[in-house]
Amino acid sequence: MDMSDLIKGVKDHPDYHKAGMILCHNGVVRATSRDGSPVERLEVRADREKLAEILAGLKGRPGIIEVLAEVHEGVLLPGDDIMYVVVAGDFRENVFATLMDAVDTIKRDVTSKSEQ
Repeated sequence: MDMSDLIKGVKDHPDYHKAGMILCHNGVVRATSRDGSPVERLEVRADREKLAEILAGLKGRPGIIEVLAEVHEGVLLPGDDIMYVVVAGDFRENVFATLMDAVDTIKRDVTSKSEQ
């Protein structure tokens, strides 16, 4: 899956006509960790059931029409895409807050990563 597939999925939603914006996040593997040490590769795992629960909860927020996300699992290299999140909603204050919460919650509760 790629970002354009997720955007198309949002646009295919029956309530898409109520959207005022679509906001996207594309997380990538950095070549250095937060402490500055080099990263040759990153092993990523995702809890798909937890991801579905989180997305369902976010979709229930006021003004939010759709929230879709994809986490790429396995061994990834610097520059590879890790996670896509797409949020559609009525007004930017609803959509920006939901995107931030989605990214933070997915990173914290869905993914596990091992830098090598």
